[in-house]
Amino acid sequence: MWGGRFAEGPAAIMRDINASISVDKRLWREDITGSKAHAEMLAAVGVISEADGKEIVDGLERVAQEIETGAFTFSADLEDIHMNVEARLIELIGEPGRRLHTARSRNDQVATDFRMWTRRACRDAADAIGVLQVALVDQAEANADVVMPGYTHLQIAQPVTFGHHMLAYVEMLERDRSRFADAAARMNECPLGAAALAGTSFPIDRNRTAAALGFDRPCANSLDAVSSRDFAIEAVMAASLCATHLSRLAEELVMWTSPHFGFVRLPDAFSTGSSIMPQKRNPDAAELCRAMPGRIVGALSTLLIMMKGLPLAYAKDMQEDKAATFAAFDGLSLALAAMSGMIRNLNVNRDAMRAAAALGYSTATDLADWLVRTRRTPFRRAHEIVGRIVAIAEKKGLTLDKLALSDLQSVDPEITQDVYDVLSVEASVGSRTSFGATSPTNVRERIADWRTRFEEMPT
Repeated sequence: MWGGRFAEGPAAIMRDINASISVDKRLWREDITGSKAHAEMLAAVGVISEADGKEIVDGLERVAQEIETGAFTFSADLEDIHMNVEARLIELIGEPGRRLHTARSRNDQVATDFRMWTRRACRDAADAIGVLQVALVDQAEANADVVMPGYTHLQIAQPVTFGHHMLAYVEMLERDRSRFADAAARMNECPLGAAALAGTSFPIDRNRTAAALGFDRPCANSLDAVSSRDFAIEAVMAASLCATHLSRLAEELVMWTSPHFGFVRLPDAFSTGSSIMPQKRNPDAAELCRAMPGRIVGALSTLLIMMKGLPLAYAKDMQEDKAATFAAFDGLSLALAAMSGMIRNLNVNRDAMRAAAALGYSTATDLADWLVRTRRTPFRRAHEIVGRIVAIAEKKGLTLDKLALSDLQSVDPEITQDVYDVLSVEASVGSRTSFGATSPTNVRERIADWRTRFEEMPT
């Protein structure tokens, strides 16, 4: 394909390091779609004949059919998907196939193919996030009033509802979904027609090819068009953040399924056993989701380091971009699917959650708030009073709602019987009605909001 300048062929090791077909063959759909748009544009502006344009498009469809059915033979000697497709096209239709590469380069070709693939991957990721969000909202609705301990520093802090906890991840994932949408919109400029780096002297219509390939517009600078990979970096950065959020949820599932917590039970389909310990029920799917950021953040590091310090325009270093990006999105897709399956089929142990929520004097803040609200006690003074009451409860081995009124009054004589109305965990979560708070009423209102938003999402 490029041997006219050379008297000898490449060394075997050069063929091995130079060939990328084992990785980039998955771009075949994008490559053929881009080539068809290019050929149709060349025919429309008169650079090639209408007859050649039609023959090229028909030939490319035959190549696509061969790849789809597994009849196509990929060759490392032809380096990449672009040359593999073009060589087979020439075998099928002869001379017209040699005209396809007029007014383009592999540089703008790969940049276009890769943008199209990454754009689709971002949209697919956003859709998969939506599936997980629906599963989380379903669990939130089924458990809107289930009380569980809320933690800071992994120490019991205040009671919350399990529905509220599930919705926290819905919020995180919505930001992830919006980041993928933003990335897809920002990368939606077409490099095709930038050629190797300087554009072309042929009278091409870049707006036509951009529109045919679903781009908003052509890239405005030919150097930038072929040499930028920030679109892939941004997409993998969004994937890294999403995977980090999944990892946090996965860690909670790992903890919650342990006998120490016993809050939830994963379905058999997402658990494994042990080769030696017959009693074991391991949350392996959750653990693998927890580990997934290693793969994805590693891909992000690869892309950033690859691009660091590269002069304009294209350099062969960029051939490493696709393996990293493919790996990142493959991993994210797997993690999203696994997490959706786990959440959708999660079995919640309400009693275990409620019992844990009552530990650790989790309604201490409610007692302090009661003093402020009913006795007009300054909060810092109320904080001190409750701290002393907690010390008494701890010494007696009782929860706050089980302390005698005399115990409470030994610290503050103005405390009345009414205080017991706020000391249960149910009363605590029910009282948290400020915007964004944990009360079952709030949770159900937010669920209704999410249901409406899901209906408005494009399918």
